[in-house]
Amino acid sequence: MRNTAIDDVDKLDCPVLAIGTDYPPRHLLAEHRHRRAQLLYSATGVMQVATIDGTWTVPTQRAVLIPPDTDHQVLMEDVSTRSLYIEPTVAPWFPTRCQVVEVSPLLRELLLAAVDLPTDYQLRGRDSTLVDLILYEIQSVAPLAFDLPMPRHAALLQRCQAFAMAPSIRETPQQWATELGLSTRTFNRMFRVQTGLSFQQWRQRASTMYAIRLLSTGKNVTQTATALGYSTPAAFSTMFSRHTGTAPNSFLLPHTSR
Repeated sequence: MRNTAIDDVDKLDCPVLAIGTDYPPRHLLAEHRHRRAQLLYSATGVMQVATIDGTWTVPTQRAVLIPPDTDHQVLMEDVSTRSLYIEPTVAPWFPTRCQVVEVSPLLRELLLAAVDLPTDYQLRGRDSTLVDLILYEIQSVAPLAFDLPMPRHAALLQRCQAFAMAPSIRETPQQWATELGLSTRTFNRMFRVQTGLSFQQWRQRASTMYAIRLLSTGKNVTQTATALGYSTPAAFSTMFSRHTGTAPNSFLLPHTSR
């Protein structure tokens, strides 16, 4: 199925429904939820998924697993998606919070093939075997640390959201503590309790997620390093590679110079 709303087909007696959808640049899917579990794969473009717990950046040819009945919104950056909507009873192993994952070449081809299944595909034979293989492959995907946890504390949440929109590695916990009227020690303790990360870890992760979005939408490595406040592209590349396990130029759009 292509460019079909899940609500129009959700009642079909199929354990897995596959839908391919194309979105224009900067398209926002307002907060919503699905009864089924969802694998949302970015065939092209980059996505940002947001829930009450945080945000997840999904680069090209990666996917995000979204548990059933999870309120979420999605910002699409010129994205073509392949979504699987999975009956919870056939995937008891599905994660209980969102998770960005690698997509193997095999799973990628299975996802592309799945959207061409008829809406009344047979629950025996070739079609059901393809669906079964997809479910097995999803169970073995490798998770990626492309999530940014958000605090529940209102003032801190507002500050974190503003930072995530324009991160700078030059900002310090002392600055944030002063803004919030706290001692640095109290701020650091509260920040870890609220996010599960130290300020420095969270700042680096926010910077990495922002860098992925810039690189995936046409900025080169030098431009991205400058935007984040790094003195040299090399310093940025070292940080980025340490966090993601790969060089930043692997996220560049084709024909984007370094």
